[in-house]
Amino acid sequence: MFSSEPARTGLGPTVAPISAAEHLAFLRAQRSVSFLQTPAWGRVKTEWRSESLGWFDGGQLVGAGLVLHRPVPRLDRFTLAYLPEGPVIDWTGEIDAWLDPLAAHLKEHGAFAIRLGPPVCTDTWSAAQVKEGIADPGSKRLTDLPSEWADPVGARVTGRLKDAGWLPQSPKDGFGVGHPQFKYEIPLAGKTEDDLLRGMNQQWRRNIRKAAKEGVEVTVGEDLKAFHDLYVHTAERDRFTPRPLRYFETMFAALNAEDPERIRLYLARHQGDLVAATLLVRAGAHAVYAYGASSTGKREVRGSNACQWAMVRDSLAAGCDVYDLRGITPTLDSDDPHIGLIQFKAGTGGQAVRYVGEWDLPLRPMVYRAFDLYMKRRGR
Repeated sequence: MFSSEPARTGLGPTVAPISAAEHLAFLRAQRSVSFLQTPAWGRVKTEWRSESLGWFDGGQLVGAGLVLHRPVPRLDRFTLAYLPEGPVIDWTGEIDAWLDPLAAHLKEHGAFAIRLGPPVCTDTWSAAQVKEGIADPGSKRLTDLPSEWADPVGARVTGRLKDAGWLPQSPKDGFGVGHPQFKYEIPLAGKTEDDLLRGMNQQWRRNIRKAAKEGVEVTVGEDLKAFHDLYVHTAERDRFTPRPLRYFETMFAALNAEDPERIRLYLARHQGDLVAATLLVRAGAHAVYAYGASSTGKREVRGSNACQWAMVRDSLAAGCDVYDLRGITPTLDSDDPHIGLIQFKAGTGGQAVRYVGEWDLPLRPMVYRAFDLYMKRRGR
């Protein structure tokens, strides 16, 4: 059982466990957070032990984080403490004052390392830049291009983590075991539906019109079995390992119980046939395209585009600041098999975004090395 005594490391906030209710109340007071930092997400990740931690300043809750604990094989008393896309703290200030008490608390309670992913971006590239970069044989990666905007907060956070001994975990191709460092996002704040359509390329606009003309109907429902059947079909076609139906049932139930607006299932049908299905997750003003599936037949009716447009419109109507299409690889190489992913997402307009990425802090170096070796041997 964890002690509720706050961990202190000199001046600055202190860290202590908080209840799920306290955690959720704090998140609801924020403009935008990652759904991966909600208490409900801990109930989705059943293979991990989860806890909510809070940062206190003079008794006031000023920060919060969902920690997922992964035990070490044969050393169950030690865990990797993982804060996906978190914690929710003030990243613009002196981050050592936030992360030092976190490290002290987690080490005291058996963590051999901390892994976190600051929700802070470093650079953005416009859709036009992505398109030009793909057309330029000399540009192989997004990072070969000058960014449209560089966030000084992201640069400072990266520098402070490095100086404090944190180890970067984001792989060069952008995809790893954790959450992606490079994403594609559509800014929604201050936009209208017409603005968003104008920002899309001609192919995307044509596909949206084609779906409407063909009579594709998109509804919001709860038929997870229909979604999962189509998702398994998509996995077989695109050669990835699908998650079981039970995972989505748990996800839908946990997120929906926490907030009835948190998760939605979109189903696109053409003449009664399910042609596409997607899951949208929203936390505050941040809307995320979490999962998608599409049929191999009837692709010409453009059900996937219809689902995406429905989710974008609903996110805009809900007052969201951003529609997050999730991960991309940073490749601009036309010979790279991942090029189609960034091309598809860049067609929506919006921007490619690089985040600070995931970082590890070893708290017990020998155990951390053993865990790292174990993960490398099993291919993570």
